[in-house]
Amino acid sequence: MAEVAKGRRRRLRAEQEPFLVARCLAANYCAGFVIDAHKHEWHQLLYATTGSMTVTSPQATWMVPPGRAVWIPADVEHSIRMWGTVAMRSVYFRQDAGVRTAACRVISVAPLLRELILRSVDLAGLDSRELAEQQIAALILHEVERSEDGPLQLPMPSDGRARKAAEAVLRDPSQKWTAAEIAHKAGLSERTLERTFSAGTGMSFGVWRQKARLLESLRVLVETQSVTEAAFEAGYSSVSAYIAAFRQTFGYTPGSLTG
Repeated sequence: MAEVAKGRRRRLRAEQEPFLVARCLAANYCAGFVIDAHKHEWHQLLYATTGSMTVTSPQATWMVPPGRAVWIPADVEHSIRMWGTVAMRSVYFRQDAGVRTAACRVISVAPLLRELILRSVDLAGLDSRELAEQQIAALILHEVERSEDGPLQLPMPSDGRARKAAEAVLRDPSQKWTAAEIAHKAGLSERTLERTFSAGTGMSFGVWRQKARLLESLRVLVETQSVTEAAFEAGYSSVSAYIAAFRQTFGYTPGSLTG
């Protein structure tokens, strides 16, 4: 009966499309599923009640662990990879919704925002003719704008050779190649590698690589629930060193994402 009622609401929303300030979608995905590069005409607020996701655009990669969402502006090309079983919940807003957030960003999802997202998805959309639904939409946008950004973005260098080096690291963040070896594989000198990474990402190659490893460890934490395994998979030989680096980068301990 619940599914029948939900289907009826979706059909009704389709008829009301011209009046919608937000469209909503609920979808479940298995671990490892990839949504290929695409873009939307509407802004997207992407949230998962379970599992985590990696969102990738030509400019950067964002890790979206539990308790976080990502805001994806309209017309931004992106792909999504699922880690763990992902229960994805999306709210899409019209381009004229008055959103002042123009760039992709990962945000913390406070309890209020979480409930607003889930209520919107249950309604299958938000109708501009319904005062309560107008208010829900306005509250969601307010919460998005006031939410703090998480340090979960990994910018990608624009230089082609530096990008080749970055992609080599991302294929296996735990590998032990030196910076000189990675530079050689990408067809540039170590000095040029450092210069292009600094100019293109605002980070030295070493700092960028460490963050790539820590972001990779978020995926391992979600999938294995093991801090020790996450540390080793991220290339750390010491769990305590991993925990310290993780906390310094993200502001909380890896143990807060397990159990």
